[in-house]
Amino acid sequence: MDINDIRGILTAIIFFAFIGIWVWAWSSRRKKDFKASAALPLEEDTYITTNERENS
Repeated sequence: MDINDIRGILTAIIFFAFIGIWVWAWSSRRKKDFKASAALPLEEDTYITTNERENS
C-alpha cells in the first residue's frame, strides 16, 4: 500500500461524506428548518423597523 492508495481511499471517504451531507441537507425533514432560517434576516429587519417607528 503506497501513498496513492491512501489518497484514493481518502478521496472516496470524503466523496461519500459529501454525498451524505448533501442528502441530509436536501431531505424533506430539513425543509421547514431551512425555510425558518431563510426568513430570519427579514424578520430582523421588520423588528428593527417596527422599533424605530415606535421610538420616534
